[in-house]
Amino acid sequence: MAVHTSSAAEAAAPTTRERILTEALDLFAQSGYGGASMRELARRVGIRESSLYNHFPGKAAILEAIVSEHGPASSASRLEEPRYKQLARQPAAFCRQFALDLVEQWSDPREHQFQKVITAERNRVPGIRAKFADHFYAREQSMMTDYFRGFALAGLVKTPDPRETARLFAAGLIYIRLEHYVMGATPSPRPKVIEAIDRYLAFFLSLIAAGADTDNKKRKPKGENRGKAAPD
Repeated sequence: MAVHTSSAAEAAAPTTRERILTEALDLFAQSGYGGASMRELARRVGIRESSLYNHFPGKAAILEAIVSEHGPASSASRLEEPRYKQLARQPAAFCRQFALDLVEQWSDPREHQFQKVITAERNRVPGIRAKFADHFYAREQSMMTDYFRGFALAGLVKTPDPRETARLFAAGLIYIRLEHYVMGATPSPRPKVIEAIDRYLAFFLSLIAAGADTDNKKRKPKGENRGKAAPD
């Protein structure tokens, strides 16, 4: 029995790479990328500096790995999960799930650290800004556009431009994040954030008439000839 418990604990324990990235994010947020040293990072992780280089060739590679796992990268990864693909014909449920997942992400202290680091360092490390802005935002936007295009083709929403609809959806959520997590002295209480999310979702879904066609079909009486003159 003890063997099984030990195995489960070992499986749940973070890997050395995960520990390096966790400590690096904390160190970069505290000291800045330029002020952080590989030696100090190795000390925090509890390994030799030489062992650190077995995992990453340098600080730039560590920062790149951090960028690959937070912010828009994590949102894009979520959109590939089965739970989202199951919502490919449910625009209202899709939008709500995406928004609630963002709230969880925004509430994570590691996300606050990441935003602090990326804001300060994205213009200082070659390639990081391009990878962050072009690769990950482009990937997230492309995937979101595909979902809204699918909704439109299935007649579940009304939009002349799925890409702009996806951008509008994201823009409203970004503004909520700025209002409740960035601009204030302290983050807003979760109920207040959820209230803002619900209000925005109701407005956005009404703009794209999500569910309107389905509702009209349900209310349509049998034998109704829409758009045709009644027989004499």
